[in-house]
Amino acid sequence: MNPRAAVADFRRYPIISALTAVHPLVDRVLVKWADGRTSPFHHPWLRDNCPCAECVYSVTREQVLEIVDVPENLVPAITRVDTEGCLRIDWQDGHVSHFDPGWLRAHAYDDDSRAERRVGQPKRQLWDSQLQLPVFEYQAVMDDPQALLQWLLALRDTGLTQVRGMPTEPGALTSIAKRISFIRESNFGVLFNVQSRADADSNAYTAFNLPLHSDLPTRELQPGLQFLHCLVNDADGGESIFVDGFAIAVALRQEDPEAFQALCEIPVEFRNKDRHSDYRCLAPIIALDAMGQVSEIRMANFLRGPFDASAEQMPSLYRAYRRLIAMTREARFRLVQRLDPGQMWCFDNRRTLHARNAFDPTSGARHFQGCYVDRDELLSRILVLQR
Repeated sequence: MNPRAAVADFRRYPIISALTAVHPLVDRVLVKWADGRTSPFHHPWLRDNCPCAECVYSVTREQVLEIVDVPENLVPAITRVDTEGCLRIDWQDGHVSHFDPGWLRAHAYDDDSRAERRVGQPKRQLWDSQLQLPVFEYQAVMDDPQALLQWLLALRDTGLTQVRGMPTEPGALTSIAKRISFIRESNFGVLFNVQSRADADSNAYTAFNLPLHSDLPTRELQPGLQFLHCLVNDADGGESIFVDGFAIAVALRQEDPEAFQALCEIPVEFRNKDRHSDYRCLAPIIALDAMGQVSEIRMANFLRGPFDASAEQMPSLYRAYRRLIAMTREARFRLVQRLDPGQMWCFDNRRTLHARNAFDPTSGARHFQGCYVDRDELLSRILVLQR
């Protein structure tokens, strides 16, 4: 990578195609690539993204320049491909910008280049009861960065994984969670113990059936990843149940668009209260991202407040809510598996709904430990490992 462009980013951008020519127009320049593509770059965009040490602080690689501090009508005086293959812009005010061809192609915004980036973006893998569960070995994940990366990619794309061969001492979960990043603390602690107890402050800490849900829907930002590590499981029952909430939402969108729309548009309040805390969040059950794709499921019937919708919306909301719960109970979507000591579930809590069958606490001990890591930390760790 050209050292003059290095301050633009910490990543390296391969040269997909060399720059061959640049043609100035009134409000933009047209860049010609060796593979025949033409990319327009408007003058404000080029000046805004100048990677020089004057515009970007070389230590943090964060921008110093604010576009309002350059003239609105600034145009290049000279444009050319320099001897190192970079796009060079000599601006009328004397400033000089150099753009590495790899970086420039990676950020080009012509239709073909934007489509090219979409093709290269991660593809989530929707699943049902026939999922071939991605399984990883604890020691490999702890010792080998490539094994760690493969685990994290499976978490990102599938949303449900299992790790085997873990120590069964309390607290062993901490080390593997920190292979990703810091642990997110909640009112249940840094690590929480999933055991039946008389003074339970959550239905999770009882022995009866726990229906499909996401954890902490009562928070503005639900935890991204959830870890559940089995230390002891001698009790009868208590099998884990998972469904891909995204797969169910996609199916609902196809089979009942009106119900899907209601769950995307009508907010529902979730509440988590005990003697010392009171958390509440009002949000739709299904969230969409900027591209209109399902990005989050917020669901926990045992933490749901009374519906508060208009009289006109209430019948639609109940019909949609019933349909969603009914779909989560369909065998085609449900993966059921018992977790044994030394095994751990790790899943995307904002996508994969989880449940537990009732168990008999008199038949044997059952002790899981859990924790949370935010989804942003997963995505950041993947990018760093891929460097």
